[in-house]
Amino acid sequence: MKLEGIHHVTAITGDAQGNVDFYVDRLGLRLVKKTVNQDDPTVYHLFYADEKGSAGSDITFFEYPGATRGRAGAGMVHRVLWRVGSEDSLDFWAERLGVERSGDTLVFADPEGLEHELVVDTTGEEPLSAEHPEVPREHALRGFHGVRAFTSDPEQSTAFLEGLGFEPGWVARGESRSGTYEYDAAPEGAGVPGAGTVHHVAWGSSREEHEAWRERAAELGARPTPIIERFYFKSIYFREPSGVLFEIATLGPGFTADEPLETLGERLSLPPAFEPLREQVEPKLTPIRNPREAWSRT
Repeated sequence: MKLEGIHHVTAITGDAQGNVDFYVDRLGLRLVKKTVNQDDPTVYHLFYADEKGSAGSDITFFEYPGATRGRAGAGMVHRVLWRVGSEDSLDFWAERLGVERSGDTLVFADPEGLEHELVVDTTGEEPLSAEHPEVPREHALRGFHGVRAFTSDPEQSTAFLEGLGFEPGWVARGESRSGTYEYDAAPEGAGVPGAGTVHHVAWGSSREEHEAWRERAAELGARPTPIIERFYFKSIYFREPSGVLFEIATLGPGFTADEPLETLGERLSLPPAFEPLREQVEPKLTPIRNPREAWSRT
C-alpha cells in the first residue's frame, strides 16, 4: 500500500469573504465546493483547488465568523508548500504578492497569518492548476508539494511514519503523486487553534485500501476513528506521535458527485444527509461573493 501524497489540507478562517478573495483572487485557485462542516453544519467548509477539484491541490477552510487569530505550536502544521513551474514563477509571485524572495523558494502568509511556501516543481507529476485571468498558465500553482509541522521531538514519530510507508525525508510517494512532511523545532509556548492555523493534513488513499489503512494505523499504535462517510470522500482520523492530526481520505468519488464540473462551487452543496437542514442552515451562513463571477462577465 502507498499513500498518494497529500489529499487536502484543512485550516480555519474567521472571515469567509476575505478567505475567498485571497485564495481565489490572489492565489488563483478555484472555489470548487461551498458546503458545511459535517461535524458542525452551522459553519462553512470551503474547498479551493485546481479546475477539476483534484485531490492533491485542495486546501479547505472551516469558517468560524470572527474567530481570533491562532498560533501554531508543537503538534500542528504551520506551513503549506505549493509547487510552481520555474524560477520565473517565483519572481512572478513575489511581485504579485508584494513579498521579497529569499533563496530558491518564496515564503508568504495569508491575511490571517497562515504560512505558505512556493517551491519549484521537479517531480514530473501532473500539474494541478486553476485558471485566473491575471495568472499566466505557466506560473499557476501546480498543487501541493508538502507541509511543515512543529514538534519538540521528531524522533518519536520515526517508526510510525516508516510504518505508514513514508520514505526518509519524509515523503509519501504513491503511483501518481507524492507529498512531503517535514518537521521544524517547536516555538516556546503551546499552540492556539484559531484563524490562520491548520486543523489537519489529509493523505490520499485508494477506496479499495482505505480499511487496510485504518488497520495499519491501529497496528502502529494510533487510535483511528471508524471510517466516516463525507460523501465526496471517506475519511479516517488519528494523531501521529508528534501530535499532528492526520486524515486518510479516499480518492473519490470527488466533488462532481453532486455538481457538474462547469459549475463547481457556485451554490451551497449539502450532502444528502444534510439536505433536510438547508432551510435552517443556509440563512445563517456568511454571504459570499466569488471573484470568478466578475471574470465571466468581462
